[in-house]
Amino acid sequence: MNYYNSETIIYHNGAFVKAADTKVDLYGQSLHYGYSVFEGIRSYKTANGATKIFKPVEHFDRLKASAEAIYLPYTYHSQELIDATYEVLKRNNQQDAYIRPVVYAPANMSFAPNTESFIVIETWEMAPFLGDKLLKVVTSSFQRPNAKAFKIHAKAAGHYVNSIMASQEAKRKGFDEALLLDIYDHIAEGPGANMFFEKDGVLHTPQLGNILPGITRATVFEICNELNIPVVEGSYTIDQLKEADSAFFCGTAAEVIGWESIDDTVFPKAWKNTLGAKVQQAYTNLVHEKNDSSK
Repeated sequence: MNYYNSETIIYHNGAFVKAADTKVDLYGQSLHYGYSVFEGIRSYKTANGATKIFKPVEHFDRLKASAEAIYLPYTYHSQELIDATYEVLKRNNQQDAYIRPVVYAPANMSFAPNTESFIVIETWEMAPFLGDKLLKVVTSSFQRPNAKAFKIHAKAAGHYVNSIMASQEAKRKGFDEALLLDIYDHIAEGPGANMFFEKDGVLHTPQLGNILPGITRATVFEICNELNIPVVEGSYTIDQLKEADSAFFCGTAAEVIGWESIDDTVFPKAWKNTLGAKVQQAYTNLVHEKNDSSK
């Protein structure tokens, strides 16, 4: 996939510049140690033709919280970054786009605290991240990191080595995506996506503590509240999941995407009849501002 070309514009440390003309320091602490934070955000062409970034305040506020959690200096203001992002989209003539802000560290080959950081905001067109078909999911041999080993709520780049390994392992085995467990063998999340499953008219999702508290996950809670769909947070095993009626991933990149199976156990309920399908349609309406649920 080509993420940029010779004319693509990005926002880099306060200026709008061509992506092809920018440089990064090969002695940067982020490159060597994964010491950076980022966000995944989407913009959409809405029903009235306008470009709308979905929940930009929540995303940029989390970017700040992530940086502060790992002691990375952060001197940026959310509204300034939101305005810059809209300008990048405009200059690149993009509406349905994926947005990637990254806050990264300077050259520092030691573990001494940094006194500054840098920021870049990149955008690109994105097809459905996990496709548009039901997913065949496999339980990963990789666990989510111990919550006492990392600031697990931070969207830090280094955490995602775990996600990449889990996802690549799943694809090598012939599955579409992975499901990671926590250190207690309870269901946690997918690589870069939270998960929900349906059982007897109720949605269940792993509780906070060993998962990234996703913004899309929070949106699913809001949708369920509007649709009067009960949601329960708890600790669940793979055996409990295999007895579910249906399941789905949710995330900024993944949006809402249903599962066909877990470890070759096929969910019995037709996706079109599931609570997840209702949430999926409501989410699509919300981000494209197609009905009153977008208010």
